[in-house]
Amino acid sequence: MADLKYTPVRHQHDQFLARARKRASFQETYAELSLEYQIIGQLLQARARAGLTQDAVAERMGTTKSTISRLEAAGKHSPSLSTLKRYAQAVGCELQITLVPQQG
Repeated sequence: MADLKYTPVRHQHDQFLARARKRASFQETYAELSLEYQIIGQLLQARARAGLTQDAVAERMGTTKSTISRLEAAGKHSPSLSTLKRYAQAVGCELQITLVPQQG
């Protein structure tokens, strides 16, 4: 069996966005998903700060790694408030939601 060593590939998000912005429908679609991307970014940052893997968060929440993976991915899945609270607790955070008046 080959000796395989995991070497992570660094994601250059700014470069990715620069290329993606050149596509015609990108801006509209990206704007529609802006809030979801912000939430996912916060989930990932909180898990990283806590130094936890998806497996560890899943164990703390009493769920599976695949559930955590779906939660941390943009898509059609909209997590419940209860799920977000449990995730926050699992990574040592509290969930806060703020409604901000629209500009204009």
